[in-house]
Amino acid sequence: MKRLIIGVMFLFSCALLYITCAPAAIGNTTPPKNINTNFIFPGGTNISIILLHHSTGGCVWAGGVPEWFTAYNSSNQVNYAITERAYPKSSPYGWENYPYDYWNIWVNHAGYSQYLDEDTLELLTPNYDVIVFKHCFPVSGLGSDPGNADIASDTKTIENYKLQYNALKTKMHEFSSNRFIIWTGAALLEANTTPEQATNAFNFFEWVKNIWDEPGDNIFVWDFYTLETGGGIYLVLSNAENASDDHPNTNFCKSVAPYFGQRVVNVIIGNGDTSSITGQ
Repeated sequence: MKRLIIGVMFLFSCALLYITCAPAAIGNTTPPKNINTNFIFPGGTNISIILLHHSTGGCVWAGGVPEWFTAYNSSNQVNYAITERAYPKSSPYGWENYPYDYWNIWVNHAGYSQYLDEDTLELLTPNYDVIVFKHCFPVSGLGSDPGNADIASDTKTIENYKLQYNALKTKMHEFSSNRFIIWTGAALLEANTTPEQATNAFNFFEWVKNIWDEPGDNIFVWDFYTLETGGGIYLVLSNAENASDDHPNTNFCKSVAPYFGQRVVNVIIGNGDTSSITGQ
């Protein structure tokens, strides 16, 4: 009888312990609201970032990006280390960084070996927590050919771009501990494009922002296109190098470099889906 009483008391104690402690345990293991547990960022104060770009990206970089991060790190006691790389290089791959080219290197030739001296995502992701990539302004010379969509085509059409972007999204989702930031494409001056191409570019980047980009995953957008165009469909002349050169000028680049830095930081600290996609 004594053993029976002791046993009952033990079971009662266990049940009481469970009732008392279980809610706290459950509360401690519940993920924060609006966080997709399939994509867990490393976090911490030491974050490595790379910007993959060509000339337009180089202009913004020179507008003060490294200096902005140096100041931010000092003020916030963190080490967000950012570097840049011309990607792809002019040789041997060629000076092409359009949707087809990222698809070709990262998806079509995925793996742990370089493709034409260019790193695949399998090689980039172990070294960089955040990967930022962009296209040069010819990306906005965009046509449309609904009857001939081909993911393996380098022809600049909305239909091809969408196929390539969707494949890239699937690929980037494989790297759940990394975060990716894609610039909306650089714009063209009205003198260097057509109304049809400019409208196509506007519509494609609206699709990227509002449909392709999904909340809760590891992919984010920096809306460079809107900064360049002021919400229109052409590169604003006052933002251009000159009346015939589609590169952004020094003053514009100095003005948007802090927006780029803020956008990257917002993504790092977990506000990528709730903060301004222009970084303003």
